[in-house]
Amino acid sequence: MKIAEIKAIPLTMPIAPGEHRTWWGDYPSISIILVEVTTDEGIKGYGEGLARYCPQSYGLMIENLLAPRYIGQDPFAVEALWQRAFRIHSGKSGGMMMEAISAIDIALWDIMGKALNQPIHRLLGTYGRTEVEAYASSISWSAEEKAAEQIEAATAMGFKMIKAKLGAPADEAIAWCRKVREMVRSDIKLCADANFAYDLDDAIRVARALHELDFYWLEEPIAPEDIDGYKRLRAASPMRIVAGESEHTTFGAREIIASRAVGMIQPDCTRAGGITETRKIANLAYAFNVGYAPHIGGGGAISSAANLQLSAAMPNFTIFESMIFPSALRDQLATEPVGAIDTRTGLVPVPQGPGLGIELDFDMVEKLRSEG
Repeated sequence: MKIAEIKAIPLTMPIAPGEHRTWWGDYPSISIILVEVTTDEGIKGYGEGLARYCPQSYGLMIENLLAPRYIGQDPFAVEALWQRAFRIHSGKSGGMMMEAISAIDIALWDIMGKALNQPIHRLLGTYGRTEVEAYASSISWSAEEKAAEQIEAATAMGFKMIKAKLGAPADEAIAWCRKVREMVRSDIKLCADANFAYDLDDAIRVARALHELDFYWLEEPIAPEDIDGYKRLRAASPMRIVAGESEHTTFGAREIIASRAVGMIQPDCTRAGGITETRKIANLAYAFNVGYAPHIGGGGAISSAANLQLSAAMPNFTIFESMIFPSALRDQLATEPVGAIDTRTGLVPVPQGPGLGIELDFDMVEKLRSEG
């Protein structure tokens, strides 16, 4: 079997004001890059890359720069092909190039699973999970009426943990966390995501306050490049600190894991290097007794499916991020919902079909296609 063709399809959807608010502001839209890889035997695999801005540029990169390195190659040779693509980098890896590579890599795993009639988690050496625990993500920052609505919905769906977005200044964030704590039932865990809103001093203040409010973790409180800051924060606060969604490749995640600066790592397989590389990040974390909790964020249906396949296989998996704001990219891109909690069990099912275990709705693909 050989790779015969690679197509890239940019997708974008609007978001209603207030539905997905961080301290950066409201996100008016979300974009991803969808990749279709076809083999000479007619098997098609699908992948997704994070493409927050200008997804059309990802399409040009994939079809003109990356595709020639894959065409004619064995789709099962994911390690060799990953290295072949990785060598395009002339310096430190990351950014758009790695997000584009991630999309192709996920599609290759989808092909392997379909060719063998097995879900990807079995190819990875499954841990046997058919459903996983999840938390509701995320309560909008500093919007009390919307937050109350989102908390009520997440509670009704059966979530046992809810994540709230935080922002700056620190005093406002601490007051907001007190308010959220009052709005949430005492038997439900809370965690918080700051999207690197603080410097080290304010991060320490916020972390200590959240610990007193019995929050379970504080996510990405300072800039992802500030590894020394994460080490100092971990030493100065009893709060569980988590991060990793901004890291590309095992090399990028290595120091923050090995230094024990985080209690949990959160790679996003649509930006960290696909399934091939995210598996390595999770296994590296396992060697240091650090948990693995995949990042989903604004990802689409393929992101949810790929991360669920990894969640079913990684020994140090802890909890899955189940997004609660409406998203056609996530909720309608596949013919069946993926990544959503089953209200009967309070768990998220892992797709069991071949490959990613999902089928795309191509009418919806065309509706969401970005032009220009």
